[in-house]
Amino acid sequence: MLTLVIGNKNLSSWSLRPWLVLKHFGIPFEEVKLPLDTPTFYREVTQYSPTNKVPALIDGQLVIWDSLAIAEYLNEKVRGKAWPSDSAARAYARSVSAEMHSGFAALRTHWPMKSVGSSTVELPPEGKADVARVQQLWTECRSQSASRGPWLFGDYSIADAMYAPVALRFRHYGAKFGNATAESYYRQLIQDPHVQSWIEDAEAEVASNYGAA
Repeated sequence: MLTLVIGNKNLSSWSLRPWLVLKHFGIPFEEVKLPLDTPTFYREVTQYSPTNKVPALIDGQLVIWDSLAIAEYLNEKVRGKAWPSDSAARAYARSVSAEMHSGFAALRTHWPMKSVGSSTVELPPEGKADVARVQQLWTECRSQSASRGPWLFGDYSIADAMYAPVALRFRHYGAKFGNATAESYYRQLIQDPHVQSWIEDAEAEVASNYGAA
């Protein structure tokens, strides 16, 4: 049985990504949740992660850290089904995912992920540019794959998991959409039953002060 070590569901965007891959592809796993930025976290995370960060995936004696590395490992578990089957689409999906993994610094900084609630935070110009770029990517991907299914590349893939935390950011801070295609995909991400389950758990955290910011 795999074990995924994650942080608070209200706050941990990096934890959400591999969690969604596990859920969408029906991979059984146990969940270990540690409260971020607490003495408990710093005391217990050393048991699981060589970087003292989450997420971490444990498979027997093997430990994999970093969301994208975990997702790639899970892709092997499902015989490549977590990426598009077409080689060109797969390369594009990996590029889109890598851009999310390493980019959008202003968006991340000024709109940290919060799965519940709402607030108003004005983005600087570079943050607004990040929002526009995300929506551009969503629009391009959906325009090319609309006939194949509702996700970025038709069927659900790692790329969709990579962008789910952005949708939660957009939801919390009230992002404006430049076109109907991007907004429709945003709603697809938010209405995903697994994302809804994550939000419900985050609401329970906040109610108990476990996931408070």
